[in-house]
Amino acid sequence: MLGKYPIITLCGSTRFKEQFLEAQKRLTLEGNIVISVGLFGHSGDDEVWTEGTKEMLDDMHKRKIDMADAIYVINVGGYIGESTRSEIEYALRTGKKVNYLEPVE
Repeated sequence: MLGKYPIITLCGSTRFKEQFLEAQKRLTLEGNIVISVGLFGHSGDDEVWTEGTKEMLDDMHKRKIDMADAIYVINVGGYIGESTRSEIEYALRTGKKVNYLEPVE
């Protein structure tokens, strides 16, 4: 928490760009500091797929989780891919609260 503002890192497949932007807006208006992805590789940001970039971004996203109080998973239709699953496991191991866009079973 920074001052009175909880810090939330968004996680999820970058194919859900629109839902990322909606969640970022809503959570910000609810009084949270929101950290998001820098690029949407599955939504057209092809720079992600250059050599070494995805690995760097994955590691950087873990550092964003380190800075947060909680993560918010964009799991449209219940979809959670391998990278997002890894981020959820990391968040839980490091004591972060995990919230989801859609209920999980």
